[in-house]
Amino acid sequence: MASWTSSQFLYEETKPCGIQFLERFKRSGRLSFKQYQALVFTLTFVAYIAFHAARKPNSIVKGTLSASTVRGGWSPFDGPDGTALLGQIDLAFLSVYAVGMFVAGHLGDRLDLRTFLTIGMIGTGLFTALFGVAFWANFHSFYYFLAVQVLAGWFQSIGWPCVVAVLGNWFDKKRRGMIMGVWSAHTSLGNITGSLLASGLLRFGWGWSFLGPALLITFLGLVVYFFLPVNPPTVGAERDGTEVDSTMRLGDTITESFLGSRMSTGFDRKAIGFMAAWKIPGVAPFAFCLFFTKLVSYTFLYWLPFYTSGNLSTLFDVGGVVGGVLAGYISDQLDGRAITAAGFIYLAIPALFLYRIYGHISLTINIILMFTSGVFVNGPFALITTAVSADLGTHKSLKGNARALATVTAIIDGTGSVGAAIGPVLTGYISAISWDAVFYMLMTAAFISGLLLTKLIVTEVKAMLYGSTDEGEAATSSSPATRAPIDVLL
Repeated sequence: MASWTSSQFLYEETKPCGIQFLERFKRSGRLSFKQYQALVFTLTFVAYIAFHAARKPNSIVKGTLSASTVRGGWSPFDGPDGTALLGQIDLAFLSVYAVGMFVAGHLGDRLDLRTFLTIGMIGTGLFTALFGVAFWANFHSFYYFLAVQVLAGWFQSIGWPCVVAVLGNWFDKKRRGMIMGVWSAHTSLGNITGSLLASGLLRFGWGWSFLGPALLITFLGLVVYFFLPVNPPTVGAERDGTEVDSTMRLGDTITESFLGSRMSTGFDRKAIGFMAAWKIPGVAPFAFCLFFTKLVSYTFLYWLPFYTSGNLSTLFDVGGVVGGVLAGYISDQLDGRAITAAGFIYLAIPALFLYRIYGHISLTINIILMFTSGVFVNGPFALITTAVSADLGTHKSLKGNARALATVTAIIDGTGSVGAAIGPVLTGYISAISWDAVFYMLMTAAFISGLLLTKLIVTEVKAMLYGSTDEGEAATSSSPATRAPIDVLL
């Protein structure tokens, strides 16, 4: 068996037994391509809803754990440093999640994504439940809670590279922005689902708030294992009348990039290396752009309930859903991911400024400006972590190597997650000085985020003028004949 740093697959993908069962009831003996796409969209959508729902119990039970009364509090979080201890657990979770993302993406391009995703979901369910077990087992060790959250963060990091890679395998670039924009609503729906589930169960004891989401993600993990088709060749799917041989070996060469107008007919066995993935044109700029974009988004999400009421802060999430769909649709129409992302990011700066200056005037103005901020802050966040990651993971310079999706997705979102961990921590210190300083920090981060895409914007504008449709080819020629192949990096 190859080592984890090898470019060889560690396992071969097979048709899920659940799909084999469903095909017995089809007159044609197989599902149509559109039925497979619907199945993939639905399963990856609900899978990531479950991942986000499993993160919510911590924020829901914080008030109960840190309550100063004997009846409500839970040692060691009911002391004067209880809030700080809970903050350390959150920071540990986000840090491990960010680091784990890089490892998970690297492994995701070498493992069967269906099996790997299932492991992530069941592992997340296990350690989410173990946090709640402390309620019945009467555990009060801070290091127990810390260890459980660290391991939960590790398994959580598996989810995102896997779901984006699978979705990218089934939807080509032409419609990917709009589809993934709608699909990215799972983040907000997952937060809402987790909040409702954990809050509803809290009255039975805070342990139940963890057990409910844990059981949900564990059950859905099994559904994913039995029914998720990883890519068209694995299940012998057909598109545009072209049959894909279900017996095709995974080492067969891909004949056309996913960035083209047709779906490819095979998958190269060789997966791209981690450093080689960084060198794919466009990966580094978008990764560092997301660092600052996610810093703004997560700072706003983590601290908004403190800055305003908790119920009102959900409008930021609602704006994010609208922003994700709009960003995806516009980027499809323009065929310009960088132009769209930067446009939204730059518009986020005045939106944040106006919210800080005028948000307090009235409830109506607060709602409008909060919603608008959510649109422009989370729109590019959703676009970069979904459609852009999928585009770059199947970039034309890969010469048909489709085994870069999970690695590229992990690099981009993993880098962004580092910003997500840093932002709330910085805000904790800066807010002690003034909230004006916090908003200036966020606006500066957004400005830097937009600047990082400048070279790609110029490339996209040139591509529009000269008729090229390649994405993320900064520092490369627009001519295929002169483009340096990335094969030498593998």
